[in-house]
Amino acid sequence: MASSCSALLLGDSAAFAAALRTLINNPQFSDVTFLVGREQQEIFAHRCLLSSRCQALHAMLSQPQEIQAPLILSHVQPEVFLAVIEYLYTNSVTLNSIITLEVLTSSIEYGLDELRKAAVAYGQVDLQMHCLAFIENFTREVVQTRGFLELSELAMQTILHSDCLAIDEVKLIRAVREWAHVGSAVLDRTVSDVAAAVVPGLRLALLSASELTTLEEENRKDQMIPKVWLRPGRCMHYGRGVENDLPCVDADVALCPGNIIATLTHSTSDMVSP
Repeated sequence: MASSCSALLLGDSAAFAAALRTLINNPQFSDVTFLVGREQQEIFAHRCLLSSRCQALHAMLSQPQEIQAPLILSHVQPEVFLAVIEYLYTNSVTLNSIITLEVLTSSIEYGLDELRKAAVAYGQVDLQMHCLAFIENFTREVVQTRGFLELSELAMQTILHSDCLAIDEVKLIRAVREWAHVGSAVLDRTVSDVAAAVVPGLRLALLSASELTTLEEENRKDQMIPKVWLRPGRCMHYGRGVENDLPCVDADVALCPGNIIATLTHSTSDMVSP
């Protein structure tokens, strides 16, 4: 008896995507409504599509609630959320320089790695400038976020290479120390080992004598900074971007657009790589 067999035959994917595109923000047959942005713009969607494509939205839609109650997303712009919806429905996305950075942020928030890659691939130079400019303008706020603690080593080197960070150097050093402690716990390495490549980016020369003394006391606990670098005679010649006898981050490598894009848009996955 001849054995039966089966085969998977693919239809026209473009036609399929085009058909699904007609459902984007279409109130007909929609069973969930989002109120998006400050003005709470209505955006219509379909629970089955969202929950099957995105675990974060699946969890959100699984919460007990009135079936007709709209979901409020005040932290995201309507154009950005529509781009996310477009990707979930069609597996493609329409981007421009205005929304790309926010789409990138949303892709990370919703755990959509392919969308993140698409956002990164679009306009690498613009993304580099926007990422660094944002961090420079809001450094004090950025260092307090979980995302800062999960930055890769190369991303941290790139940030510390900037001359425009809006933060006191003492606070920056403490933030880097906290980052190194998180990395130490995740990677099972010593704090000094985790921080070795980024410590040269700290401007020890900007510290006063009293601040340097306090830093020495804090440093005894984890040895994040080599002791010899804390000697006044050494610190006088040590600054970011200044040639001296201490190791320094290679600017050509650290500021390479590809490296910045690859690192600033990765978080925990970079830290836990073997």
